[in-house]
Amino acid sequence: MADQDSASTFPRSQAWLDPDRWSGRVFLGGWTEAAGGDAPVIEPATGAHLARVGSAAPADVARACALAAAAQPAWAAAPYHERAAVLRRAAALLEENRAEVEHWLVREGGKVPGAAAFEIGLVLGELHEAAALPSRPYGELIPSGEPRLSFARRVPVGVVGVIAPFNFPLILAARSLAPALALGNAVVLKPDPRTAVCGGVALARLFEAAGLPDGVLHVLPGGAQAGEALVTDPNLRVVSFTGSTAAGRRVGTLAAQHLKRAHLELGGNSALIVLDDADLERAVSAGAWGSFLHQGQICMTTGRHLVHEAVYDDYVAALAAKAEHLPVGDPAGGAVALGPLIDARQRDKVHALVTASVEAGARLVAGGTYEELFYRPTVLAEVTPDAPAYAQEVFGPVAPVTRFSTLDQAAKLASDTEYGLSLGILTRDVMRGLELAEKIPTGLVHINDQTVNDEAVAPFGGLAASGTGARFGGAAANVEAFTETRWITVRAQIAPYPF
Repeated sequence: MADQDSASTFPRSQAWLDPDRWSGRVFLGGWTEAAGGDAPVIEPATGAHLARVGSAAPADVARACALAAAAQPAWAAAPYHERAAVLRRAAALLEENRAEVEHWLVREGGKVPGAAAFEIGLVLGELHEAAALPSRPYGELIPSGEPRLSFARRVPVGVVGVIAPFNFPLILAARSLAPALALGNAVVLKPDPRTAVCGGVALARLFEAAGLPDGVLHVLPGGAQAGEALVTDPNLRVVSFTGSTAAGRRVGTLAAQHLKRAHLELGGNSALIVLDDADLERAVSAGAWGSFLHQGQICMTTGRHLVHEAVYDDYVAALAAKAEHLPVGDPAGGAVALGPLIDARQRDKVHALVTASVEAGARLVAGGTYEELFYRPTVLAEVTPDAPAYAQEVFGPVAPVTRFSTLDQAAKLASDTEYGLSLGILTRDVMRGLELAEKIPTGLVHINDQTVNDEAVAPFGGLAASGTGARFGGAAANVEAFTETRWITVRAQIAPYPF
């Protein structure tokens, strides 16, 4: 194994994420060895071993859920300003140590530095918004036909399970973890083992240093067995899952069998519709960003470019030219626009979809090649709806481009998918764009922007195979996701009855 010092340019005596603290361990009532042993942390750009993390087994999950259930009532009973203060301190600590966390996002997650900085900014927004939740009104008075006070109160669910993916590991964990904690719940987080440091260890350290009481948060990287144990544990009441549609269906099934709520944010195959009056230069820039940001490994990635026939040829040529000039390489080693895909399995899936689409008649205009895990940004033209790269979620830097002639045809093409996450429409006529959007069922719509957008204050979620709706982002969605409603009545005297 490579020297663990390769994981950081920071001297260990100064490193906030010093591996000596957590190497080979999980955060379970403190840093401890896991029943499942440990696993290497691999840098996708170089294949280097950066460190080792604990690998949770079902026994670890059971212990964590039991400890969380025991610690949660005291945390929920803490004064609201104390819970808010922990969230504010966590935000301050992240700001103070952001360079080190960004470093891990680049090395472990394969992000270019700009994308890593962007992710930190999103997490800071989530922490600040979560800090405001404890002081919000938590109930309402209800009219009653009886002589009594009647009201509804929002109460914590208890223990929340959070299962987060590799692609944006820090924000996709924090957007559930932070509001759940703020509202008085305990949390057991299972980050993807491929990004266990930047998506797990960093959050454990953050809240450990922020003064979160012991037992309220546990961080257990692990595989499918650990995830299933988490969803089915009797102490868990709500699971918040972000990942593939196939895995989400399994999580939803298990949760339903155990009568638990599951909030699912799943895959996507989002369309960007370019109308004939769009500013072509800006449209191409937006389309390239939507398809190639973080190597296309985003649920909201622009997976289908639907372009009016009047500008189709010019759009394809300009998008291909932009793709050809985007530098690809090690994000820790220089100024690049795209880094590596997360692993060889994902690279092979992307390439198989591209190859099968070309065999089905698509024209390869740019890209379609790779070295190691570095896949060139790819543009496919003359793509038909039955082409694999059009019909399926690619999760790679691939831009399939399809032409349309009428708005009705564009609406039909955009709607012809099992997914319903995000939609972008580029046009000088905003009202025409809004009218078109009304015909296409998605959870998110962006007029004159590409499909990848997120803000802590905005509701986020998809329809159909993209998930169970807006259960993330914004105060209302977070309160709905991580609390239960309790009806309470109060009478001055015991009610009289005829028995």
